[in-house]
Amino acid sequence: MKSRSPVPAGAPTFTISELAKEFALTTRAIRFYEDCGLVSPRRAGSARVYGERERVRIKLILRGKRLGLSLAEIGELLDLYEVARNERAQLSKFLQLLGERRGRLLQQKEDIDATLAEIEGLERECRRRLKGQESRAEPASPQASD
Repeated sequence: MKSRSPVPAGAPTFTISELAKEFALTTRAIRFYEDCGLVSPRRAGSARVYGERERVRIKLILRGKRLGLSLAEIGELLDLYEVARNERAQLSKFLQLLGERRGRLLQQKEDIDATLAEIEGLERECRRRLKGQESRAEPASPQASD
């Protein structure tokens, strides 16, 4: 990822702990996103200083993950905005990724529906067989004691 320019004076900044708390993440997860090049905080000595840009990027990363996008796909979307500085390329790519994701989910839904139907059939068969065994079961006779 590119080096960051200084935050404008008066712009909000955040610590890694503040962002972790806000988004219910671990600081390790945020550092992982940094290692992946998805966020790039500035440094003040050894401390990471996050601006609004990184805060928004973390929010978008989490949204992409909820949608089932890979970190590579999320990074591609974020980078498209950085390069073009407009949303057109980003939105076009996002639509493509959403279509692919929808297709995968619909296939999974179809597979789940088929599996559920098979389970229901097996449950009916097991119940039928148990009921048949119950009707054939002979009553237990009391044993004589010596």
